[in-house]
Amino acid sequence: MLEPFSDEYFMKQALNEAQKAFDMGEIPVGAVVVCQNRIVARSHNLTETLNDVTAHAEMQAITAAANMLGGKYLIDCTLYVTLEPCLMCAGALGWSQIGRVVYGADDEKKGFQKNAEKALHPKTTLLGGIMEAECSTLVKDFFSSKR
Repeated sequence: MLEPFSDEYFMKQALNEAQKAFDMGEIPVGAVVVCQNRIVARSHNLTETLNDVTAHAEMQAITAAANMLGGKYLIDCTLYVTLEPCLMCAGALGWSQIGRVVYGADDEKKGFQKNAEKALHPKTTLLGGIMEAECSTLVKDFFSSKR
């Protein structure tokens, strides 16, 4: 059993969102935003559903969290996301001044660290590899089913 309020606990919640995306035929990326050990936003990729290339899980989560908290800055929040954010999402996270980003699997093709490692706000802390196997397996299974 996962310890409540641990990185693994919240990543499991993000994985639940990623599974929803998988079931909808979306690239399976899920995200949750946590503030004071409370989930304030849940999201998953909706690019196909909304016919919108910017409808990544992280972008949806940033907007939902800002609306829930009543402000555009997420300084005291943590984003849990199943896949390393892309450059677009990392830029948006930087503008939100999010306090912490925790991700599951590396994205070797589109991940922000390869092309813009300084995209996040300078005070944002970054942690990768949480439940990496589960996160990467879901993405690999999705693309295998498409081939």
